[in-house]
Amino acid sequence: MKRWLVALCLVLACETLHAEDTAWQPAPGHTQIPLWPGTPPDAHPMPGPEIARTKADPEALTGTHTHTFVRNVSMPTMTVYAPSGKNTGAAAIVFPGGGFEILAIDLEGTEICDWLTSNGITCVLLKYRVPSAPYVWKCDCRPHNLSTSVESLEDAQRALSLVRSRAAEWHIDPHRIGVIGFSAGGYLVAETSTRYRHRLYKAVDAADVASTRPDFAIAVYPGHLATERDTLNPNVPVSRDTPPTLLIQAEDDTVDGVQQALVYYAALKNAGVPVEMHLYAHGGHAFGLRPTAQPISGWPKLAEAWLRTTGIVAD
Repeated sequence: MKRWLVALCLVLACETLHAEDTAWQPAPGHTQIPLWPGTPPDAHPMPGPEIARTKADPEALTGTHTHTFVRNVSMPTMTVYAPSGKNTGAAAIVFPGGGFEILAIDLEGTEICDWLTSNGITCVLLKYRVPSAPYVWKCDCRPHNLSTSVESLEDAQRALSLVRSRAAEWHIDPHRIGVIGFSAGGYLVAETSTRYRHRLYKAVDAADVASTRPDFAIAVYPGHLATERDTLNPNVPVSRDTPPTLLIQAEDDTVDGVQQALVYYAALKNAGVPVEMHLYAHGGHAFGLRPTAQPISGWPKLAEAWLRTTGIVAD
C-alpha cells in the first residue's frame, strides 16, 4: 500500500521529480504503433503535453531502482515485443495501472513484457489515454464504483481488434490473445472481458471487423470492481462467455481493497467461468514483478502454470 500511495503522490503532486519533458518512448529496437488512423474517438483536451517522469524507488531490493510514469496521453499507442526464444503463438496485451490518471509504464508495462516474452508470449504494451474521466485520484468524490473509463476502454477494444487483425504478420494465434492488467489496468481487463459484444466506437477501418473479446484474462490487484455494498460493478456484466480469468491479490491491499477481487471472483464463479484466484496475506499494492520479502513475489510462476493448464501455452 505504501509503495503505491507514495509513488502516485510524488508523481502527481511533488515538484522534486525529474521530468524528461518528452513523450514516452520504448527502448531502441521497438516502435510504437499509433492506435488510431486519426484523432481518437471521444478525444478531450489534456492538461498538458505527454510527459514521462522518473523517480527513485528507495524500497527496491534488487534490480530496477526507479519508477517511470507517463501522464497526459492523448495519442494512444501500442508497442509489440516479440518472444525472446520459442514463440508459443500466444499474445497478451498489457494494461499498466495508475488510477486512470497516469501509467506505471515500467513497473506494470515494460517489465511485464520482459517476463511474457521470456516465456514465449508476444507482448503488446498499450499506452492508453490518461487522464480518463471521471476518475480523480486525490479525493473520494469520484463515483468509482459505478463509472466506466470510456476513452481507455475504446483504446483497449481497438488494441484487441488490431492485434487480432495482424496476428499472421506477428506470428500470433488469433484465438490465444489475452489481456493482463494491474490496478486500474485490472479493471480494464474486466471491462474488456465483459463488454466485448458492443464496440464503444464506430469502426474506423477493416481492423475493426476483428473481435474485441480476449481469449484469457489476468487481473493483478484490480480496482473498481465492487460497489460500496460489495456487489459487482454493473459496468462489468459478467456472463458465462467471459474468458478464463486469473486473479492475483493481497489481503492487505488498502489502496483498492481485497473486496474488489473477491467480488469479481464470486461473479465469475457463479457464472460458470473458469477462474482461479491466488490470495496472499501480505503484499499490499503495486508490487508488480519486482522482488519483495513476501511470498507474493512468486505469483508469476503460478501465472505461468495457469497459462499451461488452460492451454494458452503448451508444455
